[in-house]
Amino acid sequence: MTRVTARRTTYALGLLSGGVFLARLLKGEQMRFFRLVGSSIANPSASWWITDFLNAAYYRRSEASREVDDLRLAFAIITTRWHRAEDRRLRAADVLGFHRAFGRARLRSRADSPRATLSRAELLEGGARLFGDWFPEAYLDDARRGWGIVFPSADEKRAYSPERRLKLARLGALTPRTAPGSEQTWQTYEPVEVSSSKRVADALSRTETWPDYASEIGRFTPLRASPLSGQTFEIEVAAGTAAGRPVFQRGYVTVTRLVTSDDQEALRDYFDVLEDRMARFGRGQPRLVPAGGEPILAFDLTTHEGHFLGRATNRLLLYSHEGRSYLRAAGSWDPMPWHLEQAFKRAGSDAQHAFWGGGSIEPQSMLHQIALRTS
Repeated sequence: MTRVTARRTTYALGLLSGGVFLARLLKGEQMRFFRLVGSSIANPSASWWITDFLNAAYYRRSEASREVDDLRLAFAIITTRWHRAEDRRLRAADVLGFHRAFGRARLRSRADSPRATLSRAELLEGGARLFGDWFPEAYLDDARRGWGIVFPSADEKRAYSPERRLKLARLGALTPRTAPGSEQTWQTYEPVEVSSSKRVADALSRTETWPDYASEIGRFTPLRASPLSGQTFEIEVAAGTAAGRPVFQRGYVTVTRLVTSDDQEALRDYFDVLEDRMARFGRGQPRLVPAGGEPILAFDLTTHEGHFLGRATNRLLLYSHEGRSYLRAAGSWDPMPWHLEQAFKRAGSDAQHAFWGGGSIEPQSMLHQIALRTS
């Protein structure tokens, strides 16, 4: 047996034995990335039926029949099931409850819901079978929906502790950028117009509502009972959605800096420094706020260990210009380790642009979803 063959055999045996040898082959940062596949609220044994359920609710449906809020509804059903399953992750056996609630509908074929898919009405009806008659009305009630969970009452929502999910997260240390600015990648994306800067600022500050802005390729779930400053989010991004076979990877970010119009001096200093660095290191990137524009709000989202961008800071910026308001994202990150760089080149770059508003692909862009929900 050649040395190369022996190495491949060892690798294959490692996979078959549950990844023991894989853990030895991978470096620490690669293992942290590997461990963040899937959701924090589900065991790997549940991934197959969760993906199948999301496919039926959204990804397997024709593009003409897809509504992003149906995907948010499907995620809410999954997350509510976890919330009501006491202090444990979802597992393979939980598919039985979902089969009783949704299985018959998936076997039927209707004009608005082909076989093996679920319409919005069928999702709501199945939710009522799974949780109780209160579910469909509660899903539409802002007072009973938060953190991606639907609650029977506003009192139960107020009693919820998002730190419960934080305990399940593999939250590593913060990983701020350390490379010189000239070695970092600096990137901004097309701004998205919003109808009201005040409504957007209010919506972003109510962090429990962030799952309401999920797109078809990504969602943010807050993990702390906190306003924006100091809040930690679990990000779930999906690859392979075009083929109807989504694969989910998660990462974590924390809001490490927040500036608002309450402190005009700090707000202007923040934008002045950021504009200067984007001009010096952005390699032709446009100004973040056009000349004559007025900054309104900005905050930094700093990555934690295992994030799919590596050491990075993303920023959300809210500003006005010529009587109109805009929301845009701007990111910067250190040179990526090879395994992240390859994934980013193959799929991450295009998804990053789509998610943060590049172009006008509303189902994929969270910023477009924020604009629509606050219009």
